[in-house]
Amino acid sequence: QVQLVESGGGLVQAGDSLRLSCSASGHTYVMGLFRRAPRKAREFVAQITWSGGEIAYKESEKGRFTISGDIAKNTVYLQMNSLKPEDTAVYSCAAATRTASVYDSWGQGTQVTVSS
Repeated sequence: QVQLVESGGGLVQAGDSLRLSCSASGHTYVMGLFRRAPRKAREFVAQITWSGGEIAYKESEKGRFTISGDIAKNTVYLQMNSLKPEDTAVYSCAAATRTASVYDSWGQGTQVTVSS
């Protein structure tokens, strides 16, 4: 099974930036990031499909978050700018490793806390 490792979380102030990284130990078709805020359901943030380079974002984060990737390193990066307290969440990496249509591997997550 492909293992995913996230890094880059931390405690920042509102308006700051953070860059999260997620590296996969094997081949993936799609890599993405989700987040779960306290007392809320997990939500999609962004993803990149290696074949064709298609990128998708949670609509409300377009322009503030940027996902990029290095397929040779099986690594994606999520640049988060102008962070808000409501961005506080555990951010988890996910990958589709068997087909491009289903996320089947998940990382343990990294905490992002944005203070006001």
